[in-house]
Amino acid sequence: MSENSSSPEASRQLAAAPRIGFVSLGCPKALVDSERIVSRLRAEGYATSSSYAGADLVIVNTCGFIDEAVQESLDAIGEALHDNGRVLVTGCLGARSDEQGDNLVRKVHPKVLAVTGPHATDEVLEHVHATLPKPHDPFVDLLPPGGLKLTPRHYAYLKIAEGCNQSCSFCIIPSMRGRLVSRPIGEVLDEAQALLQAGVRELLVVSQDTAAYGSDLKYRTGFWQGRPLRTRFAELVQALAGLAEQHDAWVRLHYIYPYPHVDEILPVMAQGRVLPYLDVPLQHAHPDVLRRMRRPAGGERALERIARWREACPDIVIRSTFIAGFPGETELEFETLLEFVQRAHIDRVGCFAYSPVQGAAANALPGALPDALREQRRARFMEVAEQVSVQRLRRRVGQDLRVLVDSAGRDGAVGRSYAEAPEIDGRILIGAPDKPSARMRLARSAGQFVRARVIGTSGHDLVAQWV
Repeated sequence: MSENSSSPEASRQLAAAPRIGFVSLGCPKALVDSERIVSRLRAEGYATSSSYAGADLVIVNTCGFIDEAVQESLDAIGEALHDNGRVLVTGCLGARSDEQGDNLVRKVHPKVLAVTGPHATDEVLEHVHATLPKPHDPFVDLLPPGGLKLTPRHYAYLKIAEGCNQSCSFCIIPSMRGRLVSRPIGEVLDEAQALLQAGVRELLVVSQDTAAYGSDLKYRTGFWQGRPLRTRFAELVQALAGLAEQHDAWVRLHYIYPYPHVDEILPVMAQGRVLPYLDVPLQHAHPDVLRRMRRPAGGERALERIARWREACPDIVIRSTFIAGFPGETELEFETLLEFVQRAHIDRVGCFAYSPVQGAAANALPGALPDALREQRRARFMEVAEQVSVQRLRRRVGQDLRVLVDSAGRDGAVGRSYAEAPEIDGRILIGAPDKPSARMRLARSAGQFVRARVIGTSGHDLVAQWV
C-alpha cells in the first residue's frame, strides 16, 4: 500500500509511526471490513507495511465459510506468525469453534495475540491499541475522503448492510455475522458520494443479501441532503444511479436474492443508469434439492423470472453460483441442474462441490455423497456451464463496448465492460494500436473508460481492439 504525505515533515513522522501489516481474505464484504479497519488505523496515525518484516503487528482478516477457505486462512495465520510473530486475527473464521466448542483459531494457533469475529472494527482497534499504543500525533489530513481502499483506486466495494435473515441449510453466515442490519440510507449515499468524488469509477454494491436492504427497518424513511428517502433497495438503487450519472461512473449490483421486487430495478438497468448485470446465487434448479437447501422456488420459476428480466432489459448479463453434490442429490436431480443452466443461458457461472461446514444444518441430512462423486459432478457442471458461457460470449463479437481499463502498458490493456465484474468474471484484452501516439494514449488509460471493438474470444475472455 502506497503512502502519501502533505510535507517532508509529515513523511518523516509517518515513517516513524507504528506499522501494521494486513492480510485480507474472503469475499468483498470482508474486504470492506478490512478497509474500515485500515482507514481507522491510518486516521489514528498508524502506517501500513507491505511486508511482514517491516510490520510491528500483522492483522489477518479471515474467511471461514468452506473448508478450502478455512485452510487458506489458517495457513495465512501460520505464515504471519512464522514471519512476524505478532498477529491479530479477525473475520468469520474467528467466530468458529471446533467440535469440542473451543475457538478454532486459538486451537490451531495458540500464539496469536487476539481473535475477534467479523465486522468487529472497534474490538480490533482495542487490541491494536493494547499492543501498539496510538501514535502521539494523528494524521487525519492524510486520510482520503473515501477512506483507504485495498482495491485499485478506480473501483470500490460499497457495503450497504451486514448479516442475513435467510436460513439456508448449507450456510453458517447468519450465525457468524448475525441477522440483517441495514445501514442508514443517508450514510450509504454519503460514502458513495465520497468515493465518487475521490475518483472511483465503479461502485460494486455488496452485502450478504443486497435486495433485502431496508427490510429489517420496515423500509422507514431516512434523509439524504435534506430530502426524504425510503430505506429500500429500489430507492437506494435509484439514488445511486443519480450519483453515478453525475460522476460518469458505474454501479454494479452483487448478491441479489431473487425477490419479486428485484423486477422494479429492471427499467433502471434498461435505461443504462445502473449496469445491466445481476449477480443472483441460485444454488440449484431441482425443487427437492432447493427444499433441502431451504431455498425458494424451483428451476421452472427461475426460468420464468430470467425470461422476464431479459424481456425488460435485453442486454442484461446474469451471473450465478451453484452447488453440485448436495446431500441426497440424485443423478436425475443433477441432470435437472445441467438442463437448467443450458435453458437459462446463464452468462457467468461458478460452482462449488458441496463441502460440509461445521454448524450447518445440511450436515444432518441423509444421503451424503462421496467426495469423488461431488467433485466429479462439479467438473461435469462446469464443462456444460463453460460451453454456455462461451456461446454467450461469441454473441458479442463485433460489438463496440465501453471498457473500464484495469491495467495498461505498451503492449495493450486489460479491462472490463458492463458484463464483467472484477476478480470473478472474464476480462477484455485490448491489443496495442499500430500508431505510436495511440499506443501511448492507451498505455496511460488505466482507471479510465475507453471504447473497444470485440474481435474474438479467448476462453472466458474477449479479445478487442481500441477504437
